[in-house]
Amino acid sequence: MAEWGGLVRRLRRTSLREETIGAGAALRGRLWCGDGTTYDDGRVVVDTAGLVAAVGAATDVAVPFGCLEVEGEWLGPGVVDSHVHLAFAEMDDVLRGAVVAVRDLGAPPADAARWRASRGLRVEVAGPLLTAPGGYPSLSWGSAGFAAFVDAPDQADALVRGLASQVDVVKLALEPRGGPVPSPELCAAVVAAAHAAGRRVTCHALSLEMVERALDAGVDELAHAPTEQLPGELVDRIGAHGTAVVSTVRAFAERGGAARDNLAALLAAGAVIRYGTDLGNGGIRPGVDAAELEILAATGLGPAGALQAATEPITVGQRAGLVLLDDDPLAHPGVWRRPRAVLAGTTLLLRG
Repeated sequence: MAEWGGLVRRLRRTSLREETIGAGAALRGRLWCGDGTTYDDGRVVVDTAGLVAAVGAATDVAVPFGCLEVEGEWLGPGVVDSHVHLAFAEMDDVLRGAVVAVRDLGAPPADAARWRASRGLRVEVAGPLLTAPGGYPSLSWGSAGFAAFVDAPDQADALVRGLASQVDVVKLALEPRGGPVPSPELCAAVVAAAHAAGRRVTCHALSLEMVERALDAGVDELAHAPTEQLPGELVDRIGAHGTAVVSTVRAFAERGGAARDNLAALLAAGAVIRYGTDLGNGGIRPGVDAAELEILAATGLGPAGALQAATEPITVGQRAGLVLLDDDPLAHPGVWRRPRAVLAGTTLLLRG
């Protein structure tokens, strides 16, 4: 083991707490880097700014003087949940559950701005869902500022351009069960304005008709696996277009098994599949949802592929988002519920 002589503190099992990393932090264990690279005994060093400074075999990666080191059984990237609603969860609970980054896909602008600037958990936001006047979710769970209305192409353009600097992604809502939906012309206007402003568009579209409308408009992502069975030609179209699909299967389990079947078909067609839980819906708990990962694995991804769909590779120079566990989650997914350590940026949480 190469070290820079001096002070290296190793932390064993202690009570749950947040630790100041001071001169930096190092995590050590059987390392899964998220890009196919593994080390039987690996180490990741994070600097005082919360950026990954070094990653590799423990014998090759030195621990800087004064750096806090934590050891565990398995080390890898924390999970990224691509579909949450933080208005209905506690951010601290999300991070303590081994999720290091989220995309909030629907919130009032003030809340979205606050979460986006938060320390610890990395939060990307969509702000309000864009929908037709009186459309979903404005008459139900999103009545308190979760929706913004589009009723004409020029108005949609102005709304999206004003929103673009405040959000990371634009969300379009096509849910006829919740009220009127934007016309094909309005959908196209929203997508064109978002792309002109450098923002991608994710879309709530569960039925065959609404998925077709979303694709015709040129959306970049479906925010859920559709719950109505997709015909083969539409599956092939999604795969060929490169449209991403966020899983959220468990949140819509009451609508049957079509979402699972659609994910498997979409994966076979070459679509990009992302892990997401729709936290805030369907009784989903904050933190990693091992059952959703198992669903992804069963679609054809396998355990390692499912984890890749739910993480970002550990990369030198990028913001840290690491988890240290007491066992291999690829073999024992339940271990996500009790991480030994979570390191997100400069926030280090330790659990005994």
